[in-house]
Amino acid sequence: MSQKVVLVTGGSSGIGKSIGTFLVSKGYIVYGTTRNKAKYPDFNAFQLLEMDVRKVETIQYVVDEIISREGKLDVLINNAGVGITGPIEETPHAEILGAFDTNFHGPLHVAKKVLPQMRKQGGGYIINITSIAGYMGLPFRGIYSATKGALELATEAIRMEVKDFGIKVCSLAPGDFATNIASGRYHAPVHEQSDYKKYGESVAMMNTHVDAGQDPILVAKTILNILNTTNPKVHYRVGAFMQKFSLFLKSVLSDKLYEKLLMNHYKL
Repeated sequence: MSQKVVLVTGGSSGIGKSIGTFLVSKGYIVYGTTRNKAKYPDFNAFQLLEMDVRKVETIQYVVDEIISREGKLDVLINNAGVGITGPIEETPHAEILGAFDTNFHGPLHVAKKVLPQMRKQGGGYIINITSIAGYMGLPFRGIYSATKGALELATEAIRMEVKDFGIKVCSLAPGDFATNIASGRYHAPVHEQSDYKKYGESVAMMNTHVDAGQDPILVAKTILNILNTTNPKVHYRVGAFMQKFSLFLKSVLSDKLYEKLLMNHYKL
């Protein structure tokens, strides 16, 4: 059986690099992408191509390049994403639109470019990396939650639309993992005169959660399990027990009681 060819967006660091490195060790041919390849001159975990999910022409180039080299493209892992925090009132709308461009529109752009090849092949896998935060509106992370929640719903729709072509689509929602996402987040400025006095404390708490997060290899192993599944589930979640348990609580508690639990957690 020929090796499967995988495209991992946002593959230069964090969860994406962990996924790519692990799949290479399991015999997959992996291509990762980054917006600026020059920043990683010594990268050798797998093949790295320059691509910006906000720019359709760069996506087309990468997809065409992989197909030209390998003759096929079996798996897309839509992992590229950005973090954003802030009170919604004080978050510049240009930053809100930018987060949606990367976290929601970006994965759709990439999926649209790989689907014709997968349809031609008669199959493939598309795995959209979302977030457990996408299942709830988190205070001061509302825009991030919205971008990931939107991708969860779009995943459900695309999955049904392409099922007849033998293409399998699902989402994988990680909780907090020890990556460099916190350093790359957009943080709305903390203003001393702001009425949102607790925002600064919440940012510090979010960064602490990431620093104490689990090893992203757990995400990579879940990806491998999905690729070895003939009929994947619609949604997968991976993370600490309490993060996954919070989704169960949301499904059984009243909205107001769940809101109270979140506010207590974030000390609001």
